[in-house]
Amino acid sequence: MTRALLRDLYAVAAAVLLVLTAVVIGRHIQDTRHTLLVGWPPLVGRWDPHVGPGTPAAVLVAAATVVYGPALAARLPWRGLLAGAWGTAMAWIWSLALIDGWHRGIAVRLTTRFEYLQVIDRFDDIPAALRDFTRHILIDSPDNWPAHIAGHPPAATLTFVLLDRVGLRGGGWAGTWCITVGATACMAVLVAVRALADERLARRAAPFLVLAPAAVWLGTSADAYFAAVAAWAVALLALAVTGRSLWWAAGSGLLFGLTCYLSYGLTLFAVVGAAVLLLGRRRVRERPVLLLYLLAGLAVVPAAFTAAGFDWWEAYHLLVTRYYQGAGGVRPYGYWVWANLACTVLVTGPATAAAVRRTGAVLVRSRGAMLSEPGGPGDSRGPAAARARFALLVSSALLALLVADLSGMSKAETERIWLPFAMWLLPACALLSRPRVWLAAQAVLALLLNHFLATGW
Repeated sequence: MTRALLRDLYAVAAAVLLVLTAVVIGRHIQDTRHTLLVGWPPLVGRWDPHVGPGTPAAVLVAAATVVYGPALAARLPWRGLLAGAWGTAMAWIWSLALIDGWHRGIAVRLTTRFEYLQVIDRFDDIPAALRDFTRHILIDSPDNWPAHIAGHPPAATLTFVLLDRVGLRGGGWAGTWCITVGATACMAVLVAVRALADERLARRAAPFLVLAPAAVWLGTSADAYFAAVAAWAVALLALAVTGRSLWWAAGSGLLFGLTCYLSYGLTLFAVVGAAVLLLGRRRVRERPVLLLYLLAGLAVVPAAFTAAGFDWWEAYHLLVTRYYQGAGGVRPYGYWVWANLACTVLVTGPATAAAVRRTGAVLVRSRGAMLSEPGGPGDSRGPAAARARFALLVSSALLALLVADLSGMSKAETERIWLPFAMWLLPACALLSRPRVWLAAQAVLALLLNHFLATGW
């Protein structure tokens, strides 16, 4: 056994210990103080061993990806790889969701009393609903919004309102939308890694993005959709700073603006965006107009919502108040500030725990190389610089996640809330040797979670 592999296993052991500690201490706190407000700490859910119609398909997709995924990812044409990754990711997400059956696994997920479809009829007059949105955020306000509507800017709810308007009504269509769009996040991450680092790393990362334990919560949660929007915002910016059209910068800005109006917490994607600009700083210096395109695109969504009467800052401050009126005022920060990280281990899997360790090692060894300019898919300056840039990109997502954790505004439920950040930790697995073994570990974790727990999302 090599020294690097041994250190990987130490990292995995530490991650497993973190999860076990979160389970044991969380169970004690919930049983004695009842303050965690989750059924199976640190996850939202309950113990419920079961199989379902998706079980055979999930096992088949997992086995095929473990056996053939790394080789296919290395050989397929680039566009074929992107299409294959999207299709396989959807197959994996759908099959895991259908372990719970169509009704419980898909159709009712977004129709519960906390979810967006509960308020569709209150948006018959969209401009009026937007002008009045902030008046219903606080718990003691008249006709207060359900938790997820109050907890997000209105672009999240409007998405499902518009789906309803075009005839895609009900929880089945809403769930299908989230899975279909959410599965594209893996393509966006691959595009960004190829542009900013190199194609080899992107190809090595592809099977891990496809076969992620995160798929348990990508199907079906609105946060899967948010993750895809944020991922494409980063991907388009990566294309812009590596010599493609300036219109990619405008598109990136548009999606970054939309991201901020889908979830308040995803403003932290500015950290990832800043890392992309740092990696492509020569392009930005040579064509500063790129920043103007980015800012012009970024202004569109905020300007539209502000003109319609929605005040983002007022809504955010009201949300903070509501958060502490409800679960945020009960759940103990001292537990969740580290138990949230245990949730992240379960979402990203043991392979990512080992890969994040390798990412840190790359950063330590390559502090100068990480700031060398990306040369695009044909960059031939050697793997060391590419790995350094890659490590910086992954680390920016980890930094954003840690800031979210320390803020105290994400106490529990981070298995879905942090999906957008988790998608950028998964590609770190490209740094691992023995990919099939690590892929198998990822798949087994996802299958165990979905078969032994009735998850809350």
